[in-house]
Amino acid sequence: MNKFIVKLLVEVVFILFLFYANLLMGEFERSGAGQRNGLLWALGDIFTAANFLIGIIAALVAYIVFESLRKKL
Repeated sequence: MNKFIVKLLVEVVFILFLFYANLLMGEFERSGAGQRNGLLWALGDIFTAANFLIGIIAALVAYIVFESLRKKL
């Protein structure tokens, strides 16, 4: 596989992991609904098509910004 594609995938998946970890922590800390309804409910609540689309767009934008900064510095 092309080195560029592998690097892109690794960084985008890592950013998605951080995004979903933050959403899951929010279910238990901020709203408290995760504590009342349980882990499976919280997972079902955060893994939606809208959240996935937001996460992918944010991850790609972050990748582009960080790559441009790496090249400049």
